[in-house]
Order: sequence, then structure tokens, then C-alpha cells
Amino acid sequence: MNDGKLKRCFSESLGIPIEQVTDGLTYNSIKEWDSVGHMALVASLEGSFDIMLDTDDIVAMSSVGKARDILAKYGVAFDAA
Repeated sequence: MNDGKLKRCFSESLGIPIEQVTDGLTYNSIKEWDSVGHMALVASLEGSFDIMLDTDDIVAMSSVGKARDILAKYGVAFDAA
């Protein structure tokens, strides 16, 4: 359930097809995920999961997989892969 929400956050905030959102998608690997896209993504994640990410986590969020790991620290549960 939260995996779908995570993928929607990436898809909507970066303006990319949801099929493009995989754990291997990394920051700056596509033109849409630049610094501006990153901040839109952070805002989307914080709003969708009702959390406030700290600066270190925002900077460390370098891929979809890493975002999942970071959100888990805030108590967001994901389905087992």
C-alpha cells in the first residue's frame, strides 16, 4: 500500500510515468529529478506520509530505494518485496 503511495509521490512530483519509478532510479539520473524536483518530491513525501524529514535525510535521499529506507525510519511500513 505505501509502496504505491511512494511511487505516486515520485511520479507526480517529478512528472514522470509511474512505470519509470523503480528502486534504481537515482537523483540526477533523469532531467526531472534535479534540485527543484527534489524539493517538490520532499514536499510530496512529507504531505503524503504526514512526516517532517530532517535535512540529513533530505540530502541523503539519492534514490527511490533510499527514500524507502529513510521513510522506514519515520515509521512508514512497506510491503515485503
